[in-house]
Amino acid sequence: MLAHSEAFSLQGSLALVTGGGTGIGRAITDALVKAGARVAVAGRRREPLEETAAVYPSKVFAYTYDVTQEQEAGNFLKRIQSELGTPTILVNNAGIHLKKKAEEVTAEEFRKVLDTHIVGAHALTAASIPLMRQAGGGSILYIASMASLFGIPYVVAYAAAKSAMLGVIRTLAVEYGRENIRVNAIAPGWIETEMSRKAMEGDPERKRKVLGRTPLGRFGSPEDIGWAAVYLCSPAARFITGTCLAVDGGISIGF
Repeated sequence: MLAHSEAFSLQGSLALVTGGGTGIGRAITDALVKAGARVAVAGRRREPLEETAAVYPSKVFAYTYDVTQEQEAGNFLKRIQSELGTPTILVNNAGIHLKKKAEEVTAEEFRKVLDTHIVGAHALTAASIPLMRQAGGGSILYIASMASLFGIPYVVAYAAAKSAMLGVIRTLAVEYGRENIRVNAIAPGWIETEMSRKAMEGDPERKRKVLGRTPLGRFGSPEDIGWAAVYLCSPAARFITGTCLAVDGGISIGF
């Protein structure tokens, strides 16, 4: 039986978090470190990664990496392994947004969103699995969305990518469960970040509508996603795989 101190501890674990320097990714990084993990944060912009690493010396390590350069995923994982050790936690968080009418979305724009959220994430997942296998298991976490759970207008490419994640996690969970590799997702609701604040600026009706549909009646914080990530990656969730956890204040079941 797990002791309480062990159940939610990530002591001794190494995690890789894409997009780990800002927003929800930064909150996930913060929570993983507080739970005892070391974290490699990866992203295209070096500055926020280094700022995050500076807060946690010898705990967080900054790596410049573009997830759409999927051919580099194997070499990137080998570099992390040689410099830090074997990552047994992978958080596929990096993503881009595209908001426009479906009929106006070009094939190139659609592919770009899929390449970031699905193809690029899969490349890192595929490169991580052999390392996790050698380590005796691991946890892979995808950051999905409300758009994975219900229809949202003007985000057809984003919704396609985030919905695809649910099929991905179920397939991987079944395929690699016997090797002690768990695969789950988190679907954040309306979380108060710089991006969401900009989306709400000058649109009080939209804010009213969102809060009206959220049973808890408020926005979530990035920290809410961070601690959910810790849970799903921790021994406490050792019998959970193939699941998408909605951390959304109830909006996905609200009316």
